[in-house]
Amino acid sequence: MTVPMNPETLLDPGLYIVATPIGNLGDLSPRAADILRRADVIAVEDSRVTAGLLRHIGTKTPMVPYHDHSAEGVRPALIARMATQAVALVSDAGTPLISDPGFKLVRDARAAGHLVVTIPGPCAAVAALTLAGLPTDRFLFVGFLPSKMHARAEAIAEVSTIRATLVMYESGPRLGACLAALAEGLGDREAAVTREISKKFEEAVTGTLSMLAARYADAPPRGEIVIVVAPPGEAPPASAEDGDAALVEALTRLSTGQAASEVAKALGLDRKALYARALELKAEKG
Repeated sequence: MTVPMNPETLLDPGLYIVATPIGNLGDLSPRAADILRRADVIAVEDSRVTAGLLRHIGTKTPMVPYHDHSAEGVRPALIARMATQAVALVSDAGTPLISDPGFKLVRDARAAGHLVVTIPGPCAAVAALTLAGLPTDRFLFVGFLPSKMHARAEAIAEVSTIRATLVMYESGPRLGACLAALAEGLGDREAAVTREISKKFEEAVTGTLSMLAARYADAPPRGEIVIVVAPPGEAPPASAEDGDAALVEALTRLSTGQAASEVAKALGLDRKALYARALELKAEKG
């Protein structure tokens, strides 16, 4: 049944960013449902998907397609409508703007002086972090890696030294190749593959990147997939041999004191001990 709109409870004009369920429709918050019922129009990624959600909450709010192919042409009209109407923005699932079009709409709405409100809720990236059992104190959302091998390897190299848990989205058919590329570019770190979050067949499979790559190499899974990769491990402390090798090289271009200072800073070793060792190395060399 359609819930009639009460004219006395109209929303203030502006943009309302509404997070929607990533699976279980029961995850839609009461506030999000209220905004979707009372909005004048909803900017949607796919009207077929959002129509199902609107049926669930019993409303027929008008929809306007807003996705990668339509955004440039639709945005000016939506911005103009925000002067007198409440425009809600949703994605097919989860929080808009997270690997979905929308940031330009928010930017232009602010530039036009319109009200911008967020109605927070589900987000697959954050939900996957809670399932993975990996460090969450610092994480980086990578989005979708490039599909082409060379571009993907470059993207992985860019984040390989970041001391944070990595979170990325991927499709089933590309999952095995993506995991193999991650193992090659990052080393065999601990990781998790989560899919169908909040749905009947929700799962989180954990292991090393190489183990997961082998598991999914010939068995691409269905559903929405999030990969979570642990941060790099702590580098082992530099050994005496490491210090000697670095000192020998540094002494070819620097004074004894400068060489000791450079190696101490680079390897985290004691400068005084390095200085004494540098003198020994120079004496041994004669």
